[in-house]
Amino acid sequence: MNPVFSYQSCRLCPRRCGINRISANKPGYCGENAALRLACAVIHRGEEPPLTGTGGSGTIFVSGCNLGCAFCQNWQISGHQNRLGKAVDTALFARICLALQEKGAENINIVTGSHAVPAIAAGIAAAKDAGLHLPVLWNSSGYELPETLELLADTVDVFLPDIKTLDTAIAARYFNAPDYPDIAAAAIKKMIDLRPLRFKERESGPAAGSSRLVSGVMVRHLVLPGHLEASRKVLRWFAALAERNGNALLSLMFQYTPPNTALEAAPKGNYSDAAFPMRYITPAEYNTALGWLSEFGIEDGYCQELIPGADWLPNFERTNPFPQDMAVPVWHWKNGFFRIDDVR
Repeated sequence: MNPVFSYQSCRLCPRRCGINRISANKPGYCGENAALRLACAVIHRGEEPPLTGTGGSGTIFVSGCNLGCAFCQNWQISGHQNRLGKAVDTALFARICLALQEKGAENINIVTGSHAVPAIAAGIAAAKDAGLHLPVLWNSSGYELPETLELLADTVDVFLPDIKTLDTAIAARYFNAPDYPDIAAAAIKKMIDLRPLRFKERESGPAAGSSRLVSGVMVRHLVLPGHLEASRKVLRWFAALAERNGNALLSLMFQYTPPNTALEAAPKGNYSDAAFPMRYITPAEYNTALGWLSEFGIEDGYCQELIPGADWLPNFERTNPFPQDMAVPVWHWKNGFFRIDDVR
């Protein structure tokens, strides 16, 4: 597929904004034109165990986003705030993938690329032609169209979608997308159709004998403080989905961080009336959510520990956006490729 053609009267995502993104002065809802822009590429050690392994996940953060989350942790690159990032062509994208592979990454993990599917698919194809052999992960909000996901059928091995909520009021209030529940549910079912669940045992190294996820779907859900009934609805939905399909894992997350706690410069945006939660998950809420896993018979997946704090939040102005024990940077929008000694 010609990547440029797909950005004419763009309808790649559920916004279907119809913008001609080839025109540099007319970006789509995502805040992007036809150029693929990246913020950074790192060896990330904070993903789920079968994704992180011992080598870490080769994570590429894409600038822009088709949602409008009131408490976005990546607000600097989301496309609705500062829009940090640098345009890359297909050849450079492929080089970044290969650099992550050379640094020992267990996979290539594409974060929030839903608005740039054609360009990313072309970049992955070029990387594979040049020797990339790692599984490719699609780490997304879940706000995607089934027909666009079809463009990834020959590109992506593992889908990591969010299911943020199934409550339309919450979706409108916090994510600026009242249709999110129906869209995300349909997208996740499409992902399950595209990729059966499959693990591969590590044959050597310190993690020999452990499993890594090489195909399938892992559905992530972030529990919001004060909105436990919405999470209960999601878990009930997931239990029914997994029972019918048997090809999905759950990752239950409790890392919600109130806005503006990690970076003083974080903008308040246009959400003064959104009343988003200004606290962390409590131990009582945490235990209640864990109890629902047993109630709904959800056994396959992962559950985040309750460790409130904002130290882990990224700052994409820094060469290493994450704490040093969490990530090793390989490429950055301001610095390009660099040596480990250059990290600061």
